[in-house]
Amino acid sequence: MSEVYAPRRERLRERCAAGGSAAVLVSRPANVRYLAGGAPLGAVLLLRAGSAEQDVLLCPRPPVGDPAEGRVDEALRVTVLPQADGDAAVAAADLAAGSGADVLAVEEHHLSVARYRALGSVADGLRLADLGTAIEQERIVKDDEEITCLRIAAEIADQALGELLESILVGRTERHLALELERRLVDHGADGPAFPTSVATGPNSGRGGHRPSDRRVEEGDFLSVCLGANYRGYRCEIGRTFVIGSAPADWQIELYDLVFTAQRAAREALAPGAACRDVDRAARQILDGAGYGEGLAHSLGHGVGLEIEEDPQLSPSAMGKLDACVPVTVEPGVHLPGRGGVRIDDTLVVRQEADGGPELLTITTKELLAL
Repeated sequence: MSEVYAPRRERLRERCAAGGSAAVLVSRPANVRYLAGGAPLGAVLLLRAGSAEQDVLLCPRPPVGDPAEGRVDEALRVTVLPQADGDAAVAAADLAAGSGADVLAVEEHHLSVARYRALGSVADGLRLADLGTAIEQERIVKDDEEITCLRIAAEIADQALGELLESILVGRTERHLALELERRLVDHGADGPAFPTSVATGPNSGRGGHRPSDRRVEEGDFLSVCLGANYRGYRCEIGRTFVIGSAPADWQIELYDLVFTAQRAAREALAPGAACRDVDRAARQILDGAGYGEGLAHSLGHGVGLEIEEDPQLSPSAMGKLDACVPVTVEPGVHLPGRGGVRIDDTLVVRQEADGGPELLTITTKELLAL
């Protein structure tokens, strides 16, 4: 896979060389994996000006081939520290200084103060420069292989959720259902859940980020589920709300239709060149008009990829515009204290209108089902 990772490393090397940095130290795990193919625990990546042959992945321990860590690019040199408790970042800075580098670009936003000071004390004359979020910005637009991984992750999440809906739910706890969903994700080929699975019933339903409790599913409940699969490091997200038992009550139908309408408006607003804040506004103004604007989270959605929450952010204060081939979530919700609520969450890829518009990756029905 060097044909994927080597060009990424070269673009970063050229960018930093143009900024006056003789070497680059990448320590944030998702960024290491983006550039190296794998990110063993504690590993860092050192790029140096000149030949790509000098690039090296430094690891406290030998890579074990764990799917959760990814597969390191075979064209990349791997060096294992002599002591497992050593700091790979400090070792990389020492290596950079030893090779004559005078400026080392580092990810200041990822380093602790103590670690940053340790890097600065490695060698006299080695100056640290801030790399900023250059790699995170590079990661926003996904290539075909990345989107394929996200598409497979979405298929796995859809399968796991679909199987759960076919089982008996009444009487089971939120915690039990969440654990079952995570097991099903792995059964269908996921490396693991993309994030802790949320299952919320009755008065808990519709709450963003609800942590499953021992509350049992009851007849007439709203049941909100939010889960995602991690496939080869790429993470997707899906959220759905259902009614347990007989036909839903009028207030449940009305609330569901409102959130569904808001979500559809935001999905339809996804297009290359669209302002991120305008996508948020498309959903927010519908909920505001119905008197539920305060129930919407600070952000309607966000980018996904090697991390479950990446740029861009779809929020009222977001800056910038969307590009094609950017995967994002659209996840409005309304929670009524003491009664429950609705959340609908999809992962989509921004596409040109000529290419069919936004590509929906999570395809489980959004019809209000009575289970």
